[in-house]
Amino acid sequence: MIETTTGLILRTRPLTETSLIVHWLTPHFGRIATVAKGARRAQSPFLGKLDLFYLADFSFSRSRHSDLHTLREASLRETHGALRQDLGRLRQAAYAASFVEQATETETSLAAVFELMREFLVCLCRQEFAPQIVFAFELKLLQELGLKPDLGETKLTPGAKQIICALSQTGWLAASRLKPTRAQTSELRRFLHGFLIFHLGRLPKGRAAALANEA
Repeated sequence: MIETTTGLILRTRPLTETSLIVHWLTPHFGRIATVAKGARRAQSPFLGKLDLFYLADFSFSRSRHSDLHTLREASLRETHGALRQDLGRLRQAAYAASFVEQATETETSLAAVFELMREFLVCLCRQEFAPQIVFAFELKLLQELGLKPDLGETKLTPGAKQIICALSQTGWLAASRLKPTRAQTSELRRFLHGFLIFHLGRLPKGRAAALANEA
C-alpha cells in the first residue's frame, strides 16, 4: 500500500553504502521510519531532499513485515536553513527531536506534536537564542502529553510560576520577548530538569547543549 503524507525529518542514518534510513515525524502516521534506496548515490532523485529537519511531502510503500517502510518520492517544502548557520540553534532542534522521540510511540497519530515541532523550528530560524524558547517547547510538549505541571504543588516563586503560565499559553513570538531574570531562568531550568526526569525516567538527550548559550 502506498501512503502519502507530510513530514519533518528527525534523524537519518546510513543503511548501506547507497541507502539511507530516514526517521520522520508526520501528523497522521506519527513517527515512522523509511528506507531511501539509492539515496546516497550521486544521481539519486532524493539528492538534496533528505537532511535533518527538512520538511517534505513524501510517499512510501508500507512494509507488511517490519516497521521500516520504503520511501518512494519526496518533494522538499522547507529546509530550515538558518539551523545550519548556527550551532546553538541546531543543538536546540536536535534536543527537541530527541524529546519527541523519547516521549512518543511510533506509528501513532501526532498531529498536535507535529505542529508544535514545526512551529518550534520556524521560531528557531527567526529568533535570537533565548533559553525560555527551549522551556516553552518543553512545557508545550508536556501539555500535549498530558503532563502539564501542577504549579500549586511546586515550591516555585510566584514570578517563576507566572513565566511558566505565559510560556505554556502564549505564542512563540510572545515567549521570545519575555524577560525572565537570571535567577528565574536558573529556577525554571532546575525545575524542568527534575520534572522531566521524574515523568520520563531520564532527560531527553542534548538538553544541556540546547541550553549552553544560556551562559
